[in-house]
Amino acid sequence: MSMYAVTNPSTGVVEATYPIASDEQIQTAISTAHQAYAGWSVSALTDRVALLERVADIYEARADELAAIITREMGKPVKQALGEIGIVAAIYRYYAKNGPKFLEDEELEIASGGKALVRKEAVGVLLGIMPWNFPYYQVARFAAPNLMNGNTVLLKHAPQCPESALAMEEIFREAGAPQGAYVNIFATNDQVADIIADRRVQGVSLTGSERAGSAVAEIAGRNLKKVVLELGGSDPFLVLEDADVARSAKMGMRARFGNTGQACNAAKRFIIDSSVYEDFSKALTEQVATIKVGDPTQGENFLGPLSSAAARDGLAAQVQDAIDKGATVLTGGKTIEGDGAFYEPTILAGVTPEMRAFSEELFGPVAVLYKVEGEEEAVELANNSEYGLGASIHTKDLERAERISARLQSGMVAINEPSATFPELPFGGVKRSGIGRELGKYGMDEFVNHKLVKIAGR
Repeated sequence: MSMYAVTNPSTGVVEATYPIASDEQIQTAISTAHQAYAGWSVSALTDRVALLERVADIYEARADELAAIITREMGKPVKQALGEIGIVAAIYRYYAKNGPKFLEDEELEIASGGKALVRKEAVGVLLGIMPWNFPYYQVARFAAPNLMNGNTVLLKHAPQCPESALAMEEIFREAGAPQGAYVNIFATNDQVADIIADRRVQGVSLTGSERAGSAVAEIAGRNLKKVVLELGGSDPFLVLEDADVARSAKMGMRARFGNTGQACNAAKRFIIDSSVYEDFSKALTEQVATIKVGDPTQGENFLGPLSSAAARDGLAAQVQDAIDKGATVLTGGKTIEGDGAFYEPTILAGVTPEMRAFSEELFGPVAVLYKVEGEEEAVELANNSEYGLGASIHTKDLERAERISARLQSGMVAINEPSATFPELPFGGVKRSGIGRELGKYGMDEFVNHKLVKIAGR
């Protein structure tokens, strides 16, 4: 059976399968994208702006249809699916509005006389390898800036998202993109390795697991290709002694359990000062008790199934390991019986370093609470992770929060709000959370040739 299939995680039923591309089809896709690059890279910026604006228009016009696709493919609750469509449209509009400014030449001051400037030029065909947890959003933050740059895109989506992958290709076609500017490919891992090695492909951007990122980076390194990697996270959520506990708990629930906890930048480790630990623990548990779990097509349900039975079972094994080694379950902690890949919203306490839940990313609806004594211990525990994607700090003392933010080993820090995403702000991490940045003007700079042009003085 094809590896590209829609397996509805609410029911476990395989609803559709799609064939893997042949090697000949992969070669045709690369050739088409390479041929399109020749024209698209020198196209008028007004044409690129118009394309991205039309893409945004189509997303908005087809929002209900597009949301239903990903609810069926990976179980995203329908209200959250519609929210994803909204930010996708905003990303395309952001680059349509700001892309020309980001591509302006930058004049440099030089001591030797004459004139020097840096010009940003497209580099060629790029491969995007994208995950299932935000099927449209992850693609938008790769495709929008790079199409604005004049690059062309090959898009290899997650095997469980074939219909959203095809829908995106159709959107670009409907919007009038030149043939080959955006090409979907249902490729195997072996075919991906060959694509990266192809001389016509100039770079690769992956959002996914640490394991996948390591494999892609190794192949890209052997072939001297630029990579951008957005990988896992185990983001700390610091609650200091002067935090607004009720507000922080409400934000913490949404920051952890949105998208059924399947977000790289979700709050996963709640690091709480001992003076407010009991109050926060109670408040968060009360918030979790309000979560409605069930059919993601029903708007009242905030928590849907995990993306697959395998994902649910993997999470359950991590939680059971913690329980077996002495962790306390404050709420949840069990698989929900039935055909779907549902798991109870769960809070763990008493997690210690010998437990898998201490060092591994928990990619599902499980929060871990830690009690600490003061700021120093909070920062030390926050940094005691191989990941470094995002973090959030909750306190009424903003000067203190900014001081702590400088000490956290993360790519992003939010103060008195959860870590989130916005088209204009850079997104990315440090340590094993990845390489490079997406979104904002930084997303435009990853795959361009910063060409120096120097004119001699008289």
